[in-house]
Amino acid sequence: MARVRGIVGIASDTSAARGKRDLIDRRNSAGGHLRPQRAAMMSTRAPERPIDIPRAASGHGTGIVDRSAPIGRSPSGVRYAVLTAIWVGAMAVAWWPIVVALNGPSPLRWAPVVAHVCGMLAGYAVLALIALMSRAPALERNIGADVLARWHSRGGRLVVTLILIHAYAAVVGWAQSRREGMLVAFWQVANLPWLMAATIGTIMLVVVGVASARAARSRMSYEKWHAIHLLTYVAIALSFVHQLAGPDLAGRRLLQVVWALLYTHVFAMLIRHRVLTPIRQAARHRMRVADIIPEGPGVVSIVVEGEHLTELQAESGQFFRWRFLTPDLWLTAHPFSLSAAPTADRLRLTVKALGQGSQRLQDIAIGTWVVTEGPYGAMTSVRRSRDDILLIAGGVGITPMRALFETIPLVPGQDLTLLYRARNAGQVLFGQELDEIARRRGARVHYLVGDNSDCLSATSILALVPNVARRDVYMCGPPGMTEAVRASLHGAGLSDDYIHEERFAF
Repeated sequence: MARVRGIVGIASDTSAARGKRDLIDRRNSAGGHLRPQRAAMMSTRAPERPIDIPRAASGHGTGIVDRSAPIGRSPSGVRYAVLTAIWVGAMAVAWWPIVVALNGPSPLRWAPVVAHVCGMLAGYAVLALIALMSRAPALERNIGADVLARWHSRGGRLVVTLILIHAYAAVVGWAQSRREGMLVAFWQVANLPWLMAATIGTIMLVVVGVASARAARSRMSYEKWHAIHLLTYVAIALSFVHQLAGPDLAGRRLLQVVWALLYTHVFAMLIRHRVLTPIRQAARHRMRVADIIPEGPGVVSIVVEGEHLTELQAESGQFFRWRFLTPDLWLTAHPFSLSAAPTADRLRLTVKALGQGSQRLQDIAIGTWVVTEGPYGAMTSVRRSRDDILLIAGGVGITPMRALFETIPLVPGQDLTLLYRARNAGQVLFGQELDEIARRRGARVHYLVGDNSDCLSATSILALVPNVARRDVYMCGPPGMTEAVRASLHGAGLSDDYIHEERFAF
């Protein structure tokens, strides 16, 4: 193992006017030791037990790269392929009502055509959105749960818009054909077979859309928002028969069967991956809370032990959705990243008290049964395409970075550096573990502590990591920080193809 040089730095405000020394280097060459300033700064979080760094299962973390296996599979190609398939399907679905109208006996009128095109597109978009959020491993691992969630959010707004346009155009077309007023036409349309159920479903979707707006989400808990979001499935069920009975599918038995089979398939995917797989994993792996480790103010690590965990094929950088089976927590699955490399019988997650659910997890009882969904996430070492790696973490975003820091493959001559941003020394998590990993692996870690807003600017990053433009960069932290860091990395000459991040925000 190569000797470690310049392993640790703590940086806060670099202004000379403040009269502080903000960059403290730990030198591990020539018998150097940690300087007293660093020791005093970090003494606010002295561990109560010996440090036990979990070792990864199946040979992970050995520092050996299997050069026979390809690395650096970019998610961009998979994303483009999936989006292309969705758009091709959308164009085919949108074209069908136009073909029907052009071949019909009546003159072509814009309102019915718009209604039919928007209605078919809305039904197709619902299919696509259910498939994207089915938690199918192929999508989660190759695209990333955060990207899928953003697509789902944008697609959801599109669906509501298409349905409202569909409804308005249908009423306009009815009113024009019968020379009725809009209110009378609306009442007559709503009383057609299966239209009242579809109308109720539309109202439910609008409620879900309003609840999902950023202003509304900020005023409610995740649990309440999730409960409202479940109305989507009721709305889909109420409107499904209306889709089959619509003029574009009615009387065309083959198309009706194909449409019904498409819905059956995507709902089967949903049930399989979101219901049946967690039940199977619970029976197979029998996970329970084994230990609770305080890591800092309002932060604990939860160690979960179980059986046959290597079968999960979990990797550092990934996350699970954890369902703790207590009376007040079992209804909600909490997404948390692995904060240590997975082993054959243990997984570790780290939780910061940010809301009602995460607050309750601070005092979870040892022995509590746990049901998991996952692993999910594409921010793993497989994204790597370059020799040198930079990890950037902010706050509790250190959790997946700490696991990657421990296990991402290294061979002599490659460099692994971690930049860890925290507001103060008391909020630095895993400090001693990170130091030990850096010493053992020949890596470097810089603690950027304080209120210096420029410590992750392009200039500062280049000062710490001069060849950043020739590295793969993984990052995790608060949205504001990661957006600023992304801009800094662009300014330092790094393209988005080499920036790996998964962003989650309720």
